[in-house]
Amino acid sequence: MKIIFQSLLYRNANYRLLFIGQLVSFIGTMITGIVLPYQIYHETQSTLMVGLLGLFQLLPLLVTALVGGVFADRHHRRLLLLMTESLLALGSLLLAWNAFLPHPSLWIIFIVATLMSAINGFHRPALESITQQLVEKTDFPTVGVLSSFKYSFGMIAGPALGGLILACFGVGITFLVDVATFATSLVTLLLITKIPAPQGKRDLSTWSSLKQGFFYATSRQELMGSYWVDFVAMVFGMPTALFPVIAESHGGATALGMLYSAPAVGALLASFWSGWAKYFKRHGMAISGSAVLWGVAIIFFGLSSHFWIALFFLACAGAADAVSGIFRSTLWNEVVENEYRGRLAGIEMLSYLSGPKLGDTEAGLVAALFGVTTSVVSGGVLCIAGVAICAYFMPRFWRYKSAI
Repeated sequence: MKIIFQSLLYRNANYRLLFIGQLVSFIGTMITGIVLPYQIYHETQSTLMVGLLGLFQLLPLLVTALVGGVFADRHHRRLLLLMTESLLALGSLLLAWNAFLPHPSLWIIFIVATLMSAINGFHRPALESITQQLVEKTDFPTVGVLSSFKYSFGMIAGPALGGLILACFGVGITFLVDVATFATSLVTLLLITKIPAPQGKRDLSTWSSLKQGFFYATSRQELMGSYWVDFVAMVFGMPTALFPVIAESHGGATALGMLYSAPAVGALLASFWSGWAKYFKRHGMAISGSAVLWGVAIIFFGLSSHFWIALFFLACAGAADAVSGIFRSTLWNEVVENEYRGRLAGIEMLSYLSGPKLGDTEAGLVAALFGVTTSVVSGGVLCIAGVAICAYFMPRFWRYKSAI
């Protein structure tokens, strides 16, 4: 990991600024990510309402992620990032204001969270596509490792810090911390220089650009396989909506932070020993195998009666997801031409963001009908079955071998 940091972050100032700013911002996003379901469950005592939050956040993404991809291929990507992150900071500020009211409004939480999710549909494609512009192709595997490190570290620090702030200072302060992290990211974006102009054709309509992007994606089975495997794993094997109710029997807010952080601990450990990944060229096999291991770990998490054993299996699941993420990121950057990177990033976003949102709804609904344990275990089983089906029906994805 030390060599990886030195080989890219030290010699690429623009990517270093982007990496630092987005790392800080992601920590703040994770803080808000655990506070929102906690606040809703605290106000309603309903796992179904927590699950519905995921559905409300998903619906606008179905549109904005795709349109945001077109924007990222047509317009200046740094400007898009500056605009979207400013709006996201405003959203966190509104959530803080609502939290400080004597009686916080549930409808304000849902509306603001939904709008922030919609804005994120414009943010993520611009972020993914600008990264490809800032680094050389030979650095794509390193970017995948650093991306895994960023997300795993943020998912440890964010929930842990969020749980601590939540326990000591309450909901409102946690949202204000998120505002401060967005401010840090905005400064780093302003310091980035020499970003090439977008190469996308502006004479096409938005609809024509979307069709062009979808045709490109569907013509590459290795891309579609990576999307579907990740989507299946997140829909059925992501029980985060149930963490608030699980935490209630293990210490409350402190246990909640540990549950959210455990997968990231495993992911962080996996990223430290990920140097082997650049030598393993069978990316489709690696993505599928990692998703299966995720499902197995989630099954054992659901069956664990001891809290620390449950955390261990969550960490194992996180390690598997980190490996999958490294190979997905490398595959996407290798296969997708920069002209299509924004639009394909929007399609990717539908996979890796809509999956967890639908997963929250699925987990909350099954838990309400059959109980928490049944929801978690059945999700892990369906994850494994779904990955096997994807690998069987998309053989070019399963056999994909990197040429770099």
